[in-house]
Amino acid sequence: MKADRLLSILLLLQTRGRVPATELAERLEVSVRTIYRDVEALSSAGVPVYTERGRHGGISLLPGYRTDVSGLTADEARALFVLSAQGAHSDLGLDGALGSALRKVMAALPAPHRPGAERISERVLVDPARWLQAGAPPGPDLGELQYAVFADRRLRLRYRHSGTPAPVEYTVDPYGLVSKAAVWYLVADLRGEPRLFRADRVLSSETAEEPVRRRPGVGLGDVWTVLREQVERLPKELTVKVRVRRGRLDMFVRIHGARLAGPPPESGNGAPEDWVELTLGFQALPAVRALLAFGAEAEVLSPPAARREMGRAAAEAVRVYQDGVARPGA
Repeated sequence: MKADRLLSILLLLQTRGRVPATELAERLEVSVRTIYRDVEALSSAGVPVYTERGRHGGISLLPGYRTDVSGLTADEARALFVLSAQGAHSDLGLDGALGSALRKVMAALPAPHRPGAERISERVLVDPARWLQAGAPPGPDLGELQYAVFADRRLRLRYRHSGTPAPVEYTVDPYGLVSKAAVWYLVADLRGEPRLFRADRVLSSETAEEPVRRRPGVGLGDVWTVLREQVERLPKELTVKVRVRRGRLDMFVRIHGARLAGPPPESGNGAPEDWVELTLGFQALPAVRALLAFGAEAEVLSPPAARREMGRAAAEAVRVYQDGVARPGA
């Protein structure tokens, strides 16, 4: 949209001073000729903009000209620019909007605050994904989910539950979208009860004509709090005692920290070959097989059923690899 582009040019010039036409064209994804036409339009509107040719030339505003809509403190400005490191806006298709908004904010800042605001994205990086866990991509119908949420309409879903091959069809009443550890969730009511749907398991979605039927006085934050507590309170049916080599303790805690029954000991208090005992909770006996990834650096001590399960897992691995030759078709 031309009006937005003209404003972006004005704010970039106000923030940066002299800017080459090629850089403006690259930032705004237009041709250099379009940039020069926009500069003429700004000049015709009374904006004191001019161009300088040559190796060190560019497009500039007359010294002292600015549009002042400031009022942010230095800390407020830095807080806003942390947004550029979040990543959720990319999944929602808002990359361009965020960049445009931050340019406007930068132009509105008092001059002393600008260096700190610019530096925040160079000094602070927010990566929402957990260690050793690939971030789940957004579902193919994330845009449709957004539309239903903002249009306040009911939503029809074809949804695949974990471990269930056949999809299920639902009509839900959405409250909103939540990004949790780089995974998008749809928060909705199903027949008046709060439910959580992973966006990457939505096979298809369609916005219905009927208006959404949310519970009176209940918002997205309220429903998310209830659902999050339900997930975090899932019963851990099996308590397992494990010993881990101290040299591998940090990695072990990063992977299995959510299962720990208490705070882990300090990894630096002792030799790397020393053993450290931990207590973990698992929801099912087969889940203890995940500890096999640490090989001889971790040992299940109790209960006996967990030790037997680890023994079976190790024996199965030996049978697969003992001949050292790949099987036909592998």
